[in-house]
Amino acid sequence: MTEPDPDTLNLLVGKMLGDLGGAYSVPTVRIGIRLGLFDSLHSQGPAASAELATRLGLAERYVREWALAQAANGYIDFDPETQRFSISPEQAMVFAIKDSPFYLEGAFELAAAMIEGEPKVEQGFRTGGGVAWGESAGCLFCAVGAFFRPGYVNSIVQSWLPALEEMVPRLEAGAKVADVGCGVGFSTLLMAEAFPKSHFIGYDFHTPSIEQANAHAAAHGLSDRVRFEAAPAKEISEADFDLITMFDCLHDMGDPRGCAEHLHKILKKDGTWMIVEPIAGNSPAENIGNPVSRLYYNASTMVCVPTSLAQEVGEALGAQAGQERLTQVITSAGFGNVRRASEGPFNMVLEARP
Repeated sequence: MTEPDPDTLNLLVGKMLGDLGGAYSVPTVRIGIRLGLFDSLHSQGPAASAELATRLGLAERYVREWALAQAANGYIDFDPETQRFSISPEQAMVFAIKDSPFYLEGAFELAAAMIEGEPKVEQGFRTGGGVAWGESAGCLFCAVGAFFRPGYVNSIVQSWLPALEEMVPRLEAGAKVADVGCGVGFSTLLMAEAFPKSHFIGYDFHTPSIEQANAHAAAHGLSDRVRFEAAPAKEISEADFDLITMFDCLHDMGDPRGCAEHLHKILKKDGTWMIVEPIAGNSPAENIGNPVSRLYYNASTMVCVPTSLAQEVGEALGAQAGQERLTQVITSAGFGNVRRASEGPFNMVLEARP
């Protein structure tokens, strides 16, 4: 056996200490967000631990230890002379401003959900079976929705839809849109609010998500133009859609090819299918060492692959399938033109036409 190199070992241990520090921060960050601690520092200004506790009606000793932990994390700042804690504009974008494109509450919720689902996924390793969507953790679908929401708020209307050929004028004039795999409806409602002459139907096979989505539509006063239905993608009965959207879900499907074939049938001949997927290279070598791919590979192990394996076919594309493989899936269903219309740090947007 080759002896370990001390310098290489020290680098690895140092990296692991940083990684574990991040892992240990998951529960404290979640508590801080739920109790309004980050938000208070942002909206009411710097405070010593006693003042921060008084603002929120919390126990000072807990607040003091929490604040020191977040300062050690680098998530808030600490002034040793005044003993006051503060949050910088950059830190606030991550932990306090909910519509910031960098707000990461959902990422911490998703990390907790993956830990909760660990026993069921481990069983999948032993048997080869899947874990059905929503069954691995108490509210995995809530965490996933919260994780993707900031990106959708800042990208769908502003850049992704405008990147599609001639689609925005159709939406402005009044189009029929299907949002397939809509989850709790964030993406559908954002589009509906931006294009008041268009009609939207959100589809998802997860009934609890659809129940929440319909409640959101009613709360936003959009039920006259937006509805949500529980249905697998291959069983959507309506047709003649001008636009079909899929946000971060094609790779989760058990039968993505069958889904693509059905969408080809229900899309108008001059319609567009917009597929938003996690950004990735076309080979593992392109993704290893990339911090975004690191997140996606781990999430894919715990969520995406088990979800697909729990469904018929179980192709299990994974969250790092890459554009080439996704394009092959799409074109095999009869779509003749696929291009990358847009991209960001976390997603790529593919445009497919019949």
